[in-house]
Amino acid sequence: MNKIKAEIIKYSKKLNIKKLSALRSGNISVRFKDGFLITPSGKKYSTLKDKDIVFVSLLGEFDKKKGVPSSEWKFHQDIYKNKIEAKAIVHAHSTNATAVSNHNKGIPSFHYMVAMAGGHDIKCAKYATFGTRELSKNILRALKGRKACLIANHGQIAFEESLSKAFELAEEVENISLQYITSLKLGKPKILSIKEMKKVLSKAKNYKKDS
Repeated sequence: MNKIKAEIIKYSKKLNIKKLSALRSGNISVRFKDGFLITPSGKKYSTLKDKDIVFVSLLGEFDKKKGVPSSEWKFHQDIYKNKIEAKAIVHAHSTNATAVSNHNKGIPSFHYMVAMAGGHDIKCAKYATFGTRELSKNILRALKGRKACLIANHGQIAFEESLSKAFELAEEVENISLQYITSLKLGKPKILSIKEMKKVLSKAKNYKKDS
């Protein structure tokens, strides 16, 4: 458990270092036993200690005496319950992903790297108040067949089979968002066809192995 907590703290600090989230915004979790370990509520990542990382069961139970989990713990719970392949989750308020989400729009297949999120586009979950079950439901809809999505007027979320991969995917979503915003400044970008994206998705399965 301590090793996992140390990894969560390491990547939480990287959220600040890589400018994916400022101070205490966003959150990170890793599946553990019959639940998950998650960053606490309201603490700056730069000050995190092992004792601050909170365990939450898949039933949504946690010991308040040992700390209070991130206010967003419900969507972490629901993703782990509905996505067996999810082993780690990174939620960030990264600038460009948030900017696109503020328009309540997803990202189409303007670039083949969109496929890294698992589908032919990156969807945007409808807005709901943070920390609510309604937001969880919206996120699950946007994650259907995908490993990442935007969250309207909020940010982005990514999951993977490890925390390092989930963090890398969150970085990719932020970079894709910046490229999309830049492309729109020049006009309407060319969108790759569904047929082409299916080819890309097939090749993407081995992309990181080949790189």
